[in-house]
Amino acid sequence: MADAILLLAGGSATRFPGKLEHDIEGQPMIVRVFAKLAHGPWPVYVAGKGSFAPPIDAALCAPLLIDRWSTRGPLHALLSACPFIRADRIFAVAADQPQLEPSVLECLAAAWMPGDEAAVPEHAGFIEPLAALYDRFALLREGLRLRRASRTAMRDLIAAVATRFVPMENRYFCNVNTRSDLGRRMETT
Repeated sequence: MADAILLLAGGSATRFPGKLEHDIEGQPMIVRVFAKLAHGPWPVYVAGKGSFAPPIDAALCAPLLIDRWSTRGPLHALLSACPFIRADRIFAVAADQPQLEPSVLECLAAAWMPGDEAAVPEHAGFIEPLAALYDRFALLREGLRLRRASRTAMRDLIAAVATRFVPMENRYFCNVNTRSDLGRRMETT
């Protein structure tokens, strides 16, 4: 079964403008996340509104898939990218997760069982739909149906497909939405 990673980098970041370019340990956040994941066995694609600054574009040596609906959220970004990714399964990864490690993706792939349409990390009472593995055809099937029904939250997709929740350690999941998230979460790791 072929897998690919889609690094989601097209959101508006209204609470922390420029967060993906924010420096973390000498690298822009998106470059840090990309560099960790690019060393794995899966091809990486980047979904975004357009190009980044030239040094970031140079570091992201992956196909850029333009998110046709960049203001509508991650489900729309996934639907926009699916026709260009020929893998059977897609790891959907938000680019604002600087603590995410390839071992999380390996664990999700290993936990996948026949009949599964999604494998989603579960930790400390939370789930991570944007660090998860999805069957591409189920994503298209249910995602398009949900879009027609104007139900486009990732939790709607997870409820619509055969989802396996995979228990994981909390330390990998640090969604940076504000500057205070960055400081507080990075201090604890």
